[in-house]
This record gives sequence, C-alpha cells and structure tokens, in this order.
Amino acid sequence: MKRRSSKDDQGSNQSPYQSAADETCHTGDFWRKVAMPVTGALERYLVKPGSILHLDKIDTNEKALFQGIGKDAILPQFNDLQEQLQDLQKKLYAQNKHRILVVMQAMDTGGKDGCIKHVFSRIDPQGIHVCSFKKPSQEELTRDFLWRVHSKVPSTGQLVIFNRSHYEDIIAVRVKKIFPDEVWKRRQKHVIEFERMLAEEGTTIVKIFLHISKDEQKRRLESRLENPAKHWKINPEDLVDRARWNDFMTAYEDVMGATSTKFAPWYIVPADRKWYRNLCVARIMLDTLKKLDMEFPPISWDPKTIQIED
Repeated sequence: MKRRSSKDDQGSNQSPYQSAADETCHTGDFWRKVAMPVTGALERYLVKPGSILHLDKIDTNEKALFQGIGKDAILPQFNDLQEQLQDLQKKLYAQNKHRILVVMQAMDTGGKDGCIKHVFSRIDPQGIHVCSFKKPSQEELTRDFLWRVHSKVPSTGQLVIFNRSHYEDIIAVRVKKIFPDEVWKRRQKHVIEFERMLAEEGTTIVKIFLHISKDEQKRRLESRLENPAKHWKINPEDLVDRARWNDFMTAYEDVMGATSTKFAPWYIVPADRKWYRNLCVARIMLDTLKKLDMEFPPISWDPKTIQIED
C-alpha cells in the first residue's frame, strides 16, 4: 500500500512552542537555576480531534523543547520531573478520587518498556500497575475484544499503564487483514465510546504514541542482533511487520486522527532520542496530573492533641 500524498496537508497538528519558564531545581546538595525541560509538550505534541495526520512530516529526532545546554542539564531536570510526578502520585493514591489510564503505543523497538521504566521509576508500586496486552488467548477470542481490557482499567487512586492496548485490535487487524475491514471500523467506533464511558466515570486518559523513524528502528534491531543478551527481544515476525511499515503508519494516522478526543487525547512524541522522549512523556504526565488539582485528604483530628508515649 502506498503512503497517501501530503499535498493536502493542512498544517501540522503541533502548536507553536512558548518559551520555557525558568524554575528552580534541586540537584545534589545545592540549588541551581535551570530552564524547566520541555515546557509546552502537552500542547505541541497533542493530536487535535479530527486532525489529518502525516507521520512522515513529524520529525522523530527533534529536541525542540529542550532548553538545556549540553547533556549535563538532562539528568537534574529529569530528576526534578520524576520528583514532582512522585509527589502527585502520592496525592492521587491518598485522595482516592481520580483514576489515571496511560495508553502507550509504538512500532517495534519504539521504546515503550524503556520509557515506562524511566519515567515512572519513582512511583510507589502500590499505586501503579503496568499491563501488557499480547496476542489474544483462545479464551479471550471467545469474547468481545474489549473484555480483556475493561478488567484492567484503573480503580480510584490508581495509575495504570497499558503497554500496547486495545488499539492493537484495530491496527493489527487492519494491517494484517485478520478480519474484514468492517470489523476494525466498527471497533474504532466502540473504542471511542468505551473511552467516553471511562472518562465520564472519572478516568483521566492519556494516550501516547512513541514515534520513531524506520532508520532508527533498523539501528535498534541491529543492536539487538549484536548483543546475545537481547536476542530474546527479537521475534522474526517483527521483520514481517517492518516490511509493512507504510501500512502501519497509514493505519496509525487514521486511528489517532479519529480517536483523539477531548476526553481521551493522543500525543505523538518524537522518540529517536530516548532522553528527549522520556523528558516529554514525563512532562505530559506531570502537566496532566497538575490539572486535577489534587491535595492530600483533610484530617478530622488535631495533630497537636496527639502525643506519642515513650
């Protein structure tokens, strides 16, 4: 299948970036002034509802929002984002009011595992769960395609990450022609309503597509081949999917344009640079959680009246 022409492109879905604001960041045993990383990621990488996407026009290697000078600035800035995420997750868990669902999608070697590991590494394990969706089991195939997904959505106070998701049941079915086209088209409509229901019931949904180039995928696959410790990560079927790269890109363009909604937005994050990918995802999550205006629950007793006896 040939890629669609970009002649009808009505402009990028990315918003103009506003200058990063200076914020104070604690590094080691002293404070220093740094530019807060990737301010504006929530707006720049948002897929606006109804967008006509052209993934080949989005630079997978950009670092446009990074305001640091050299790599020395990356770690302290990322540490600061992690600390803020940790604090907000504690409030999420303690308040026990909101539910957070993060959907992570990418092509093979796109970096889902690494991104989840780095961005959410400081989150209390009691308040986070990562769910990976692989090829449906025989039992799952006897039920509707959302059956196995619905039971994994977050309860109140929880943050759940889908490492691959219900979107595989649209993308893979379409590209690999597992079922007739009317199946994935029907599923796409069901997903929109499923996410609408979750949102109306109190779930905040963030959907992230880690966008790598075909050349970068080649480099990462070759790196795995050269390292025996990473051979287990390689599946010959990955190369079959790689041969369908253009078909996958077209499918992702269509599905993200159709399913990015106000209540369940998609974000396309450039992912060739792993450190920039992590900064952007951390910032998107931080800004999303800040909007919930969470606080620790009030107590009904006066701490001054409590005395701990020896």
